[in-house]
Amino acid sequence: MLSRAPLDIPRLIAERRPGYTLAAPFYRAREIFDLDLEVIFGRHWIFAGVEAELPEPGDYTRLDIGHLSIVIVRGDDGAVRAFHNVCRHRGARLVTQEAGCVGKLVCPYHQWTYELTGELIHASHMGEDFDPSCHGLKPVHLRSIGGLIFVCMAAEAPADIDDLAAVLEPRLAPFDLRNAKVAKQVDLVEEGNWKLTMENNRECYHCAGNHPELGQSFNKYAVGFVPDADDLAGQAEAAAYEAQVAAQVADWEARGFPSAAVEHLSGRATGFRTERIMLDGSGESQTLDTKAACRKLLGGLGDAKLGGLHLWTQPNSWHHFMGDHAVTFCAIPLDPEHTLVRTRWLVHKDAVEGVDYDLDRLTEVWNATNAQDAALVELAQQGVRSPAYEPGPYSPLTEGLVDQFATWYVERLRAHLG
Repeated sequence: MLSRAPLDIPRLIAERRPGYTLAAPFYRAREIFDLDLEVIFGRHWIFAGVEAELPEPGDYTRLDIGHLSIVIVRGDDGAVRAFHNVCRHRGARLVTQEAGCVGKLVCPYHQWTYELTGELIHASHMGEDFDPSCHGLKPVHLRSIGGLIFVCMAAEAPADIDDLAAVLEPRLAPFDLRNAKVAKQVDLVEEGNWKLTMENNRECYHCAGNHPELGQSFNKYAVGFVPDADDLAGQAEAAAYEAQVAAQVADWEARGFPSAAVEHLSGRATGFRTERIMLDGSGESQTLDTKAACRKLLGGLGDAKLGGLHLWTQPNSWHHFMGDHAVTFCAIPLDPEHTLVRTRWLVHKDAVEGVDYDLDRLTEVWNATNAQDAALVELAQQGVRSPAYEPGPYSPLTEGLVDQFATWYVERLRAHLG
């Protein structure tokens, strides 16, 4: 069998046409997937989880991205830290379970033992000249923003995470996510490249034909849908909606809830977009009847009708925060054609299942939507495998945010390759 010529990644990047989907190798090639792990997931801020997963000292979670593995743990001092999940002895994985609670971090191979702050405190049979202080766990940059945990595995993390924090902290403060709890977590493997997962998330062009459950509360005009110029009825409907939004945003902000859109999706290392959007129906929650799914509201909120604060972060997350509950989503690449989508539903820490909320009702909209999205991503992956595939145009009316994601992605690879 003849060997395949090495992929010319710089040429593919240079030939990327703005406003169009990426070339097929970006969704299929092992070389590009490995570069994504190194550059995108290895050198940028990645959404990793929520503090609510770690309510007590010693609670930990493990996050694996390709060959990279980290452990996130709450120390006895209450601080949350992240470390490479690698023993400093012979490199064995320290933590093998996805989550748990420990008093110390103990390597299962030779029982080297570390404090929850990373210091090595026990290593038997290492001789008199051995200095434990030189063999602590290697830290990973961690930033908790309003209870959302972001990590960066680079030696030097992008400093513009400060901009995200400055915008987001006051928006998340009313929800008091650090005093929430995870009511449910669901992991779903999509049969598609992680970039197809993210592109699908960044538009609602597909929503009307595919998401009847989400459509009960999610207005198409709230997520970038723009009617054609000759659609006079649609234009009038969109204008009326925008006027209603402007009035509602002014009311929310006057009440101390920052709501206006802030968008920095490309042109920077830490891209993000956030906006509080109106919900249809009662305006309370993303449920089938649009009413609150949990009677005990997040934080100290006294009103469930606060719309939905949404947040997108590059490269791997999207979130919805409502008065009664929050939903966070994390995309983790598994291989060139498979992506893990992890969804967490958060409620007030004192909310009681079966009393304050019904778990099925809380989760049914996004369980259905995730399954629908997974099917769409699989169709897209099947398509890019075909020799007939070539980059197609994004809709300038409804897919501008998808184009910004692809633009951000290409910018980051280009910056790395020089």
